[in-house]
Amino acid sequence: MGITLEGVNYTYQKGTPFEGKALFDIDLTIADGSYTAFIGHTGSGKSTIMQLLNGLNVPTQGTVYVDDMAITAGSKNKDIKLVRKKVGLVFQFPESQLFEETVLKDVAFGPQNFGVSKERAEELAREKLAMVGISEEFFDKNPFELSGGQMRRVAIAGILAMEPNILVLDEPTAGLDPKGRRELMTLFKELHQSGMTIVLVTHLMDDVADYADYVNVLETGKLILSGKPSDIFQNVDLLESKQLGVPKITKFAQNLRKRGFQLERLPITTEEFVEVLKHG
Repeated sequence: MGITLEGVNYTYQKGTPFEGKALFDIDLTIADGSYTAFIGHTGSGKSTIMQLLNGLNVPTQGTVYVDDMAITAGSKNKDIKLVRKKVGLVFQFPESQLFEETVLKDVAFGPQNFGVSKERAEELAREKLAMVGISEEFFDKNPFELSGGQMRRVAIAGILAMEPNILVLDEPTAGLDPKGRRELMTLFKELHQSGMTIVLVTHLMDDVADYADYVNVLETGKLILSGKPSDIFQNVDLLESKQLGVPKITKFAQNLRKRGFQLERLPITTEEFVEVLKHG
């Protein structure tokens, strides 16, 4: 069934002198099994939406539906607990969530918190650590002895160990080197291919083009565009006016078009561009 937002508004510190509205009347659907991206300038509301998807925050008005579960302004923690198991949220710097004395204990903590036995939780931890590329030699190490990239993988394994159906990623590759970024994006692609719904917040338009099958564009708390990346990225001038940009190959193709090169549609990946050259 996926996730649906109906008339969702969110206000930070409501009722205080610091009150600020972050989302305005958001209506959208994240289809089950999709790879949906959210893009927008800083302050557009992307991270706020991500925190609503698993009940970390509740809407000030409106409803967030996760399958047949509804999150509203009146929802209590005990009502949302099952949502948090179903929707795993990976923060921008997830390694800051690590706290246990060993890698294995840290990854096993989440499942045990949801009532899974210690033996089964450790089994899940081993499986998910292997999935993210952490070998057994690190299982008994303190997570803070690992490199930054390894710590991030351990944190992601901790989310995966809770076996969510939906994985929400808020700038998951921020601060990583190109190799580490590619490896993580490949992992998320494989999880999607295995049937998991992926929700990605990113400022990297090439990642949207390469991985997502749907994209939502936010600006100052409002949803201004939604659709397939191949359609959304045709709006080069509009997106650039919003300081978002487009995939590098799309911008290159637009410059060729301005110089007289005949292009019916702008390609959004290198593979598409090669096809255009072959048949152009």
